[in-house]
Amino acid sequence: MGKLKGKSAIVTASAGAGIGQTVARTLAREGANVVISDAHAKRPYTVAEELSGTYGVKCLPFRCDVTNREDVESMVEMACDEFGRIDILVNNAGIDRPEPVWEMSDETWNLVMDVNLKGAFYCCRAVLPIMIKQRYGKIVNLSSVVAWTGGEEDGAAYIAAKAGIQGFTRAVAHQVGKYNINVNAVAPGLAFNPFLSKLRPREYFEKIRSNFVIKRDGIPQDIANAILFLVSDDADYITGECLCVSGGWFMH
Repeated sequence: MGKLKGKSAIVTASAGAGIGQTVARTLAREGANVVISDAHAKRPYTVAEELSGTYGVKCLPFRCDVTNREDVESMVEMACDEFGRIDILVNNAGIDRPEPVWEMSDETWNLVMDVNLKGAFYCCRAVLPIMIKQRYGKIVNLSSVVAWTGGEEDGAAYIAAKAGIQGFTRAVAHQVGKYNINVNAVAPGLAFNPFLSKLRPREYFEKIRSNFVIKRDGIPQDIANAILFLVSDDADYITGECLCVSGGWFMH
């Protein structure tokens, strides 16, 4: 029997290759019904069908732009109607637009903040009344190791948003702990996937790798394993924390 049998989850940005889909797959493997949420119009349907067939759970596709309040509220309403409850929320949606501060446009700053930080706020705000009513919930927000290191020369917006996620996580954990709701964050290091190679040159990743204590790249499954722990009953007494999964890149 899976660790999450009978539970229901929403995972944002979970249709593309990378952390989100790996998290959704891991939760489904452990018995959870999962909403496959993504801004892409078609991919959620393909992934939901595949995971449902593979793991024998109910996976529902939903096209959702997390910066759109109506999209988020409709997604949560659909999930509650279909599943009867929402036990788990994983706020995975994120974006980076690397630009030096002195060249950064308002559009870039607002986009990065909206997707990474406001999207997590919208999703938490929408699911919390349900979790409070059922007196149970597990929320995991995705931060990043760079929230501590500040290590991207041209990533100020992304770093600020991911640091904001950590503060937001602690604030929400304080507010909802009395309702038996756990709110935590995970800060990935380099969880390499093909998308990253389109965002940064090879030399950028080589520089990062020189800081690793465990001498291999992280992979999305490393992050999914940490999230699985935090949304399982094994982590019932952990809240307001940020778990760094970086192969020793950053230690705190």
